[in-house]
Amino acid sequence: AARSPGVAKRSFHMQGRAIDIRVPGIPSRVVSRAAHALSSGGVGLYSRSDFVHLDNGPRRRWGG
Repeated sequence: AARSPGVAKRSFHMQGRAIDIRVPGIPSRVVSRAAHALSSGGVGLYSRSDFVHLDNGPRRRWGG
């Protein structure tokens, strides 16, 4: 958070409850859909940066 201005100081990342991933050879939108289908936690698709955010908070979905 100290090095990235877009990171919230109380984010799930800072609590060890989130991760941002890429899966080589699989489009991020496909990874996002698969994660959302699990019906658990938050799934954020960041198309411009080509990664998917996953967390164990309330079920929600954003990005595109």
